[in-house]
Amino acid sequence: MDAAPTPTHRTVALVGASGAGKTTLNEALLHRAGVIPRAGRVEDGTTVSDHEPEEVTRGVSLGLALATLAWRCPDGAQRTLTLVDAPGHPDFAGQLDTALAVADLALLVVSAVDGVQPGTWTAWTSAEALGLPRVVVVTQEDRARADFRRVLAELREAFGGHLWPIELPLGEEQSFRSIADVLSEQALVYDDAGRHHDEELPADAVDEEHRMHVDVTEELVSHDDEQLDAYLSGQEPGPADLERTLAREVATGEAVPVVVASGMTETGVDRLADLLCELAPAPAERDARIVVGGPEAVGETGSGDGAEGRVLAVAADPSGEPLVHVFRTVADAYVGQVSMLKVLSGVVRTSDKLRNATTGADERLHGLFRLQGKEHTPVDHLSAGEVGAVAKLGGSPSGTLLWSRSSGRARPFLPPRRRPVYAAALVPASQSDDERMSTALARLAAEDPTLVVDRVGDATVLRGLGETHLAVAVERLARVFGVHVETGPVPVAYHETIARATQAEGKVKKQSGGHGQFAVVQLRVSPLPGGGFEFVDSVVGGAVPRHYISAVEKGARDTMAAGGPQGYPVVDLRVELYDGKSHSVDSSDMAFRTAAAAGVRAALAEAGTVLLEPVAAVTVTVPPEHQGAVLTDLSGRRGRVSATELADDGRARVVATVPEAELTRYVLDLRSLTGGRAELTTEPAGYERAPSAART
Repeated sequence: MDAAPTPTHRTVALVGASGAGKTTLNEALLHRAGVIPRAGRVEDGTTVSDHEPEEVTRGVSLGLALATLAWRCPDGAQRTLTLVDAPGHPDFAGQLDTALAVADLALLVVSAVDGVQPGTWTAWTSAEALGLPRVVVVTQEDRARADFRRVLAELREAFGGHLWPIELPLGEEQSFRSIADVLSEQALVYDDAGRHHDEELPADAVDEEHRMHVDVTEELVSHDDEQLDAYLSGQEPGPADLERTLAREVATGEAVPVVVASGMTETGVDRLADLLCELAPAPAERDARIVVGGPEAVGETGSGDGAEGRVLAVAADPSGEPLVHVFRTVADAYVGQVSMLKVLSGVVRTSDKLRNATTGADERLHGLFRLQGKEHTPVDHLSAGEVGAVAKLGGSPSGTLLWSRSSGRARPFLPPRRRPVYAAALVPASQSDDERMSTALARLAAEDPTLVVDRVGDATVLRGLGETHLAVAVERLARVFGVHVETGPVPVAYHETIARATQAEGKVKKQSGGHGQFAVVQLRVSPLPGGGFEFVDSVVGGAVPRHYISAVEKGARDTMAAGGPQGYPVVDLRVELYDGKSHSVDSSDMAFRTAAAAGVRAALAEAGTVLLEPVAAVTVTVPPEHQGAVLTDLSGRRGRVSATELADDGRARVVATVPEAELTRYVLDLRSLTGGRAELTTEPAGYERAPSAART
């Protein structure tokens, strides 16, 4: 397995809704391939994929996990599959994007009980946006209320008529032990060990299966002129010919096959492994893409350009220049940082020295290995198209490139990063935690780019995709980095500005023997909507000497930063210095700085201030049936809707401006309101005057 040549290797991302059975199916594939002696259970916390304590506690995948298996196909060919088990929880959609970015094929796992769920939509649309080939497996067929035909209808209604079942269950729930192969028109009957033998179809399934066989055959041959001519002349193609045509259509996205399996009983799992090997395109058939910052190209072809560089295609050629995508980093309690990587071009070996084309750091590959969940299997090299890992790459965060060049900059071509929609303020539990928190948060953000750390006033704020996302991050802070924090609401970053134009005098006059302090400034202070701060020097005749003018400006800025009468930073202010007085001995920079600060404070007190609150531009994309509820809810949050439109996929898109104070738990409320079917993006949109009741 270690030296598997690139043409035999495929990377498959298992994606879908949380609870659809991805991790259980992953276990079944590893067990059938002989990688593990027995399949673990999610409920027991014994699976290969869900090995982190936070996952075991919650019984759900929270990060992507890798596992590799070798599989011998029916034709005798040996294949290597790297399975990337991706979380289906919406808070960890960034990990879904990462899994799809390195996959050759997306295996969309759909529950035969629950059918199409919000997580199914997210996984499908994300894979479709990347142009990634897809196969759908309907799993949990052995469970009560399993209904393959209902789920197939939901899938076709949701994603189109190009989803074709190439397997049908013969019996469901407890009687699910055999499958109809639509292409060969044979029954695959399974024993208790998950192995099958072929039989004739039962009489009560012949008509339905044959109708489906004809439909699928006609669809497939319609895309192949030679097969179509033969079919029209009465020569029906055999199963092998149909599978070759199906593989071509899967690669182009013209067809998405639907198969059926049970991860618990392993019925259909061996057939699924066969199909993944046959249908997943080889890495050489799908060029990777990178973005380079200069005219140099990597690979043979390049196209497009943008503000940050040119998009280039990179062929998965083992003889090419070494190019490695570091797609995820994670802190390991025993070996330090582990970096998961995919070789896009060339061959990399243990002890190779490469340069990070994104960060500029020099890196040495101290030891390559493959991951089986948390277990490390050493290898001496990885070839183009293969996935593995390496330890202790200190300068290569998630989403960067390594290459052999000594100069130049490049990065992977990745889906747009999902923006944070939920936040919490972090309060260190002790002084020691406070001292180490900044470094630990930086490492967390390097692992997961969907986590963002910033400051609001004096508070450290962690932002992410949801409540669970941040809860897991806080738990990892404690477990991995030894930093303990409490979480609380994020303070709203209110500002204030002067209510009207006014004039004020600032004066400092102190005499206590020797040099004193003397300065007088005459100021005009007025609102400057959206303008930040403007200082105007209108002094004539030298009333304030030129070398003290900058001190007056600094004094004005001091007062603005210190806060106005309502206790918030002052913004949008125009301060004009038009007159003043000085003393040849007692005046100084500090005196004029202090006088200016006093003058601005006096102006703010005399004219009063207006409270300004931060607002966000909010975009909500939902099925049309939820649009009314979303509009009503936004109205209750003091939102102003600026646009409602129809998205390309038929969903409704609502664009609004909403005060940030009303968005504290909005993503959670929105999921509840729409059954998890909404997509939300927010971004800062400046400040607006706040009603008096808005202050918290």
